[in-house]
Amino acid sequence: MSVQLLLKNKKVLFITTKNVDYIRNVQEIRLIEKYAANVRIVGAGDLGYIKRLIRVFCQLLSVKAKKYDVVFIGFAPQLVLPFLHRKFRKNQVLIDFFISMYDTFVCDRQSVKRNSLTARLLHWIDSRTLHLADYIIADTKAHKDFFVSEFGVDSDKLQVLYLEADQDIYYPRFSKSRRNSDKYTVLYFGSVLPLQGVEIVIKAVELLKDNNKIQFIIIGPEKKGVARYIGENIKYIEWLSQQELADEIARADICLAGHFNAQISKARRTIPGKAFIYEAMGKRMILGDNNANHEIFSADDMHYYVEMGDAAKLAKLIVDIVEDMESRKD
Repeated sequence: MSVQLLLKNKKVLFITTKNVDYIRNVQEIRLIEKYAANVRIVGAGDLGYIKRLIRVFCQLLSVKAKKYDVVFIGFAPQLVLPFLHRKFRKNQVLIDFFISMYDTFVCDRQSVKRNSLTARLLHWIDSRTLHLADYIIADTKAHKDFFVSEFGVDSDKLQVLYLEADQDIYYPRFSKSRRNSDKYTVLYFGSVLPLQGVEIVIKAVELLKDNNKIQFIIIGPEKKGVARYIGENIKYIEWLSQQELADEIARADICLAGHFNAQISKARRTIPGKAFIYEAMGKRMILGDNNANHEIFSADDMHYYVEMGDAAKLAKLIVDIVEDMESRKD
């Protein structure tokens, strides 16, 4: 059953442990409001994660589940469903398995040793959550296949709902694309998670330090263990509001989507959220060459693929794109 059909004309309880204005929550709430008869949202605002979780559970204590047809658990259903599944036993339960805790902490961030007790606990929580749900959303076909193989989930319970950019903020707009008449701007933004491979981007910047036609902007926090190259061809910005970020993207000539890390398997199963933003704004982008990205994007003069983990090939592709843009001016 499709998500749309499941929600159609139903009374829906939507639960999220992340801030309600998070991009995935916004997408799902809009989907619910489009198809459902009505919806109640249980979430919290801009609080620390522990305080937000406490507030969500306090709200759920007073919820009468029988008033709803569908319980839709958005971000981190692992923190809700294993503890409250009896409360929702008469509801149809739909979860968004956007993030696997085992995959994130053991395989991606490698903050937990693979065969440790904590790793086994995270694997059990993921598996338990998946098996308790009636319907499951994954963000890519690659992730769907991974959940089936890793956790033994019935594939019939799973369907794919690709991420979407908030088009109230991210949309095509006219802007002078280049800041300087003789330079092209290459932009990258992200939260600097390991799978994103920002170190590959920074290495490519260093390789192009003598190219006077290209300048880089990297937007995101400085992270311990990620060395920054300091040079005349790069500018770092720690943080921007979404509107300011959209303005920066509008001014860029080439946008870097990724993911670029070749060592973390999750990077090959995930379509970067920034890719959907670039697409919504009609921007030229460079993607990591993996199966997940190929689910959505076809190689053309707006979508370029590069081998993951190779800074030299990324640098060369940037130069090739710039030269192609130059030739089209003539």
